[in-house]
Amino acid sequence: MDLRAIAMGLVFALIWSSAFTSARIIVSDASPLFSLALRFLISGILGVVIARAMGQSWRLTRPQWRATILFGICQNALYLGLNFYAMQTVEASVAAIIASTMPLLVALIGWLLLGEKLRPLGLIGLLAGFAGVALIMGSRIGAGVDMFGVALCGIGALALTFATLAVRGATSGGNFMMVVGLQMLVGSAVLFVAAPVFEMIYIHPTVPLVLAFAYTTLFPGLLATLIWFLLLDRIGAVRAATFHFLNPVFGVTIAAILLGEKLGSLDAIGVGITTLGILAVQLSKQPAQGDKASA
Repeated sequence: MDLRAIAMGLVFALIWSSAFTSARIIVSDASPLFSLALRFLISGILGVVIARAMGQSWRLTRPQWRATILFGICQNALYLGLNFYAMQTVEASVAAIIASTMPLLVALIGWLLLGEKLRPLGLIGLLAGFAGVALIMGSRIGAGVDMFGVALCGIGALALTFATLAVRGATSGGNFMMVVGLQMLVGSAVLFVAAPVFEMIYIHPTVPLVLAFAYTTLFPGLLATLIWFLLLDRIGAVRAATFHFLNPVFGVTIAAILLGEKLGSLDAIGVGITTLGILAVQLSKQPAQGDKASA
C-alpha cells in the first residue's frame, strides 16, 4: 500500500466518522429524512455536474448501474436515513460504534453465507469486535439509551453491509464521480418519498444547522464517497476496508470534542477492543506472503 493510498484512507476515515456528529447537529433543528433527502439532492447534482465537467458519462456499465442503484438505496436511503432518524434520540458516539460493526458483519456474512475462508486471526477479531460493542452497549443500556434508536442503527448497519458487498461492481468501468452523484440522487428520491410518510417536516434555521448541513453535504456526502470509490479502485476492497478500524476511535472522539458527549471507562475499553477486533479481521484478509509471491 503506497503513501497516497494511506493518506486517502486516513482522510476518508476521519471524514466518514465526523458525519455522525454533523448529523446529530442537523437533526436537532430539522426533520431527519427531509434534511437528508435535500442533502443528497444537492450533493448528487453537484456530483453529476462535476462529473460532466470532467468528461465523464452517465452511460454506465450494467454492473455499475445495478451497484449504483443498490448502493443508493441501501447506504443512502436505508443506512443513513435510519441513522439520521435514530439520532434524534441516540448519541452520535453510539451511532458511530454501531455503524463501525460493518467490517465485522461483512466478514461474518462472508464466512457463514458466502463460503469465504476465515483465518484464526479473523475469528479472534470477530469475537473481540462484537465483544467490544457488547461492552459499550451494555453500559449505554444501563444508562437508559433509547433501544428503538439503537435498533434502527443496527438495521442501518446491516443495510450498509449489503451496500458494501453490492458496490464492488461499481468500481470497474471508470466514471467514479458520476457514480457518486447518481447513487446520491437515487437515495434522495427514496427519502423524498419516505419523509412525509414517517415524519413531520420542519426546519428551524440556525447557524449550527447551516454549517453542519453545508459540511455534511460537501465533505461526508461528496468528498468522502469519491475518496472511497477511488480507494477501492486503487487498492481493492479488502485493503481499503482496513481503514474502517479507525472509525470507532474517530467517531467517539469527534462526538466528545464537538458535542461534549461523555466517554466512560467501559466505553473507552469497548472502543479499544472493537478497534483491535476490526483491525484483526481486516489483517486476516490480507494475502499471505506466499500468495503474493505466486500472484
